[in-house]
Amino acid sequence: MRTTVALAAFVLAAAPGWRLQAQTASTPAAEKASAATTAKALTGPAKNLFGAAKAPAPLAAEAIGFYARGCLAGAKMLATDGPAWQAMRLSRNRNWGHPRLIATVERLAGEAQEHDGWPGLLVGDISQPRGGPMLTGHASHQVGLDADIWLTAMPDRRLTGKEREELSAISMLGPDKLSVDPSIWTDSHVRLIKRAASYPEVDRIFVHPAIKKALCDGAAKAGPDRGWLGKVRPYWGHHYHFHVRMGCPRDSASCRDQPPPPSGDGCGKEVADWLSLIAAPPKPAKPAKPARPKPPLTLAQLPGECRVVLETEAEPEAEAAAPRPVPAVRTKAAQQ
Repeated sequence: MRTTVALAAFVLAAAPGWRLQAQTASTPAAEKASAATTAKALTGPAKNLFGAAKAPAPLAAEAIGFYARGCLAGAKMLATDGPAWQAMRLSRNRNWGHPRLIATVERLAGEAQEHDGWPGLLVGDISQPRGGPMLTGHASHQVGLDADIWLTAMPDRRLTGKEREELSAISMLGPDKLSVDPSIWTDSHVRLIKRAASYPEVDRIFVHPAIKKALCDGAAKAGPDRGWLGKVRPYWGHHYHFHVRMGCPRDSASCRDQPPPPSGDGCGKEVADWLSLIAAPPKPAKPAKPARPKPPLTLAQLPGECRVVLETEAEPEAEAAAPRPVPAVRTKAAQQ
């Protein structure tokens, strides 16, 4: 494995492509200087380091760490266009994920189009090429196992690049913000989300509480089974898209799963409590002193394997071999 000694200059310049040039240190003093240069380059907010990566780490596929504190090796890109999907917001370069997640999104797109009356998926953020914290937006989506699927169906034409950047997803909420708009929400939405939740590899789906209520009320139209509803978790936001989260794949020994969702379908008190909270949110207590902003995550706070993911450069094609696994690195951060 070759590592960079010029990462600082790369990050500052934000040069296109992720091809870090390795240099061979011929003396102990040069090796020490190179290590110091690399260490200095890997300081500061981790989001800057991972946000600068333009291509995946050429390692065996592995989700590393937790959904909101980790990284991704061996990522696969969701194609810009597929038979039943189109990727959105391409300028963000967030249409990367663990290969199993990408396969799940592609499968969902095709099956929903064929069986559920859904024209096709518009796919929002998945993950960055090497995962990790993002420059803007999500706290999760760091290990390549989260995907945002728009609740707006794919049109019957290929969107332009400009449209993919500027087109807005449509909120499913009605004027009261506590229920879905019946002129927008359809039975096809229910069937689409049911299909996604029914996949064994999917651990959770996050939706707005009003959408959860609509799913509870309309589940019978998608069949007698209600077991899938337990995976659908109400949460803030998520009225423009639903968030698919996979469990840790078997190939990812360093990946950390969430505890299983609570038992039951979550259609009683739980969703009612959420809607009450949205209707009358508690007023935040005024602190005696303004709270300091929470500092961004650093590389040292991520699993040790994430340093390897950042430093590994692509091998020349003539030297390329089977992807190597990420070596285990036991650090205090990795055990948190």
